[in-house]
Amino acid sequence: MVGALAVAVGLAGLAVWQNTYALREERVSLRHDGKLLQGVLALPETGEGPFGLVVFVHGDGPVDATHETFYRPVWESFARAGYASLSFSKAGVGGSEGDWLEQSMADRAEETLAAVAWARGRPDIDGWRIGLWGASQAGWVLPKAAARDPRLQFVIAVSPAVNWLRQGRYNLLAELRRDNAAPARREAALRRREATLRLLERGASFAEYRAAFGDADGMTPARWSFIARNFTSDATADLRAMRGTPVLLVLAGRDDNVDVAETEAVYRETLPAASLRVLRYPGASHTLVDRDTEDSPWRLTLTAVFAPRRLYAEGFLADQAEFTAHPPKRPAPAAR
Repeated sequence: MVGALAVAVGLAGLAVWQNTYALREERVSLRHDGKLLQGVLALPETGEGPFGLVVFVHGDGPVDATHETFYRPVWESFARAGYASLSFSKAGVGGSEGDWLEQSMADRAEETLAAVAWARGRPDIDGWRIGLWGASQAGWVLPKAAARDPRLQFVIAVSPAVNWLRQGRYNLLAELRRDNAAPARREAALRRREATLRLLERGASFAEYRAAFGDADGMTPARWSFIARNFTSDATADLRAMRGTPVLLVLAGRDDNVDVAETEAVYRETLPAASLRVLRYPGASHTLVDRDTEDSPWRLTLTAVFAPRRLYAEGFLADQAEFTAHPPKRPAPAAR
């Protein structure tokens, strides 16, 4: 019993140590569009600044400021490069007011710019060294915000899609392949998708959606409204509008959510080569977690508890930190 207790205490100490980060976290709040947003400003462990800053833009779902602690290893990597990190909980999550399901991608971009403006008012933040970091659905938010604010130093886009509809179809087919779905199931899923798209295009209500299929299949009225508001999203025009902003495009080799080949092709075609850096992680999933780890519940849990920094693909944290320290220079304006 004594030996078992000693092991338990040792494991608990290891877990606490591994989940302690070289950061100073400050709870902050921002009032935007009449609603109070709650967030975290994670500063480097020492120094008074002014620090550079990375503003976080979440992907889909009800994400709190720390993404259930998933962001902290990323924040720490930026802190070691001399950057603070700022993240607000989504509307309706973690004490923030409102409802994220009522937002468009344009609303989210406005919210991001409000966070940047708030940060520029702080003496411990260098307003000329602010960049954006965003994952997945943030791919439709980051370019909108960067196109509006040419002072942003960089954008880090992690697993972003370009076109909402093509991304949805790619994701559906990838999941069917993973499930080894029979051809009949695949065809039924594609027919339902096309019928859903026709309903969205004519502005159908959730009641009409449910009546058309006889079941909701996990859809809710709020989610239907969110999709109806955003299903035409495409990042191409906004990427073109932010041409001068240095971009780090991070792509996972085993991404079932996003067609990374299409994303890379569009980014390379749209953005100047001098301002774009692309990093690929062959063994990573959409979340940039090692795919084999993500697919094993016990391994994922043990890694999250005892080695959270190792959740991410090898090199991912260090590569991002290096980019913030040495982003590409903006291309010179074209001669007139």
